[in-house]
Amino acid sequence: MRERLGIFGGTFDPPHIGHLVTAVNVRHDLDLDRVLLVVNNVPWQKVGSREISPAEARLQMVEAAVADVPGLEPSRLEIDAGGLSYTADTLATLLAEDPSRELFVILGADAAAGILTWDRYEEVREMATIVAVARPGAARATPPPGDWRWIEVEVPHLEVSSTDLRQRVADGRPLDYLVTHEVVDCIEALGLYQEGG
Repeated sequence: MRERLGIFGGTFDPPHIGHLVTAVNVRHDLDLDRVLLVVNNVPWQKVGSREISPAEARLQMVEAAVADVPGLEPSRLEIDAGGLSYTADTLATLLAEDPSRELFVILGADAAAGILTWDRYEEVREMATIVAVARPGAARATPPPGDWRWIEVEVPHLEVSSTDLRQRVADGRPLDYLVTHEVVDCIEALGLYQEGG
């Protein structure tokens, strides 16, 4: 049996319920065996835009978030690879481990719309099916020119952003129901997102 494997990469700074709802719904709709939440080591598209929490801390939060969620798994693949994180490298590594795998790259509509800006996007196109996550009533991401395997999956729209969550911590506002309580505990234990930090 070929493994149907979802790859949901991100900074996850912090991981929130929007990430989890997306991963769970895509896994269900596409009958995926697993969805890996792949924590970027150094996200090339965000370098210099803001301070990013250490990769190990972000992985710890993802581990806390998905510990009890069947079919969702944290992945440190890009952390172990070191340097800048590129989806093409991650897909190549996963296929080297098991060439029979069927890979599905899970993307928000914004990321899917910008896929031609990606480093080595042609390799991504060859190795995986793109799963463009659609929100009810929101604009759709259409496949760019070329022979893309492209699936759209609609998931519930949750207005949650990691940027807002970091600011909430800095301001002393609660994160309840925006992230899992395990992630709240992790943020507190690691002292992340404090004012001036």
